[in-house]
Amino acid sequence: MIKLFATDMDGTFLRDDMTYDEGKFAEIHKKITSQNIKWVVASGNQYFQLKSFFKKYPDTIYVAENGAYIRDLEKVYALHSFDNTSTNKIIDKLSKIPQLQILVCGAKNAYTLNSEPRDYIKNVKNYYHELSIVDNFKEIDDQILKFALTCPPSETENLVNLLKSELSGIAEPTSSGHGDIDIIQPGRNKAAGLAELGKKLNISLDEMCAFGDGGNDLEMLREVGLGVAMENAQDRVKKVSDKQTSDNQSQGVLNFISEFI
Repeated sequence: MIKLFATDMDGTFLRDDMTYDEGKFAEIHKKITSQNIKWVVASGNQYFQLKSFFKKYPDTIYVAENGAYIRDLEKVYALHSFDNTSTNKIIDKLSKIPQLQILVCGAKNAYTLNSEPRDYIKNVKNYYHELSIVDNFKEIDDQILKFALTCPPSETENLVNLLKSELSGIAEPTSSGHGDIDIIQPGRNKAAGLAELGKKLNISLDEMCAFGDGGNDLEMLREVGLGVAMENAQDRVKKVSDKQTSDNQSQGVLNFISEFI
């Protein structure tokens, strides 16, 4: 029996223009709420950005920053951050790789350098509603949850492999492809986040259904009771999933849940 639905956002729940069928979701949300099924957003994105999509649904729970920050509007279930030594080591190593643009993601804000191109900063603001522009990362006074990197898409795989070596024992790179890489805390991913939330809610991973499309969804789709890949998902994501639904543009998540319930 499914007691919790969890969805990735970009490329999964959201259309490419970052919208979703709000009318259809309202109907589905009413049904799942009546059945006491929890609605969870599991994303690599910032909590402040994610909650902007669900202002009408205060019961939404957010497994944000790839599982490092778990909360709803009123309650923080878990917050996991890098220690200062690890943070400084990671920044030092990342800063030496010229292909990378670096975003430091904290509990209060995300941080990027004033030296970054204006178009990069403008794009980042679409995903990080709380953003501070600093002259030096050493100015930051925050709990650091992860690092979000942008790189040339063709170099993503090679850079992930390089970062695995460079950050071994300190942090782990994960990527949904397309020039985006997240540097996360060892063992801290969406599956771990859902398991931690499940303990608070008395819901096991076997009682969860999750949706995803990219590399940072692999653990989540593999470990929940019902993992559903999008039609537009990477092949490796489809391979670990139990089911498949239509693509994000045609609202595959909503279609699947509508039929399921």
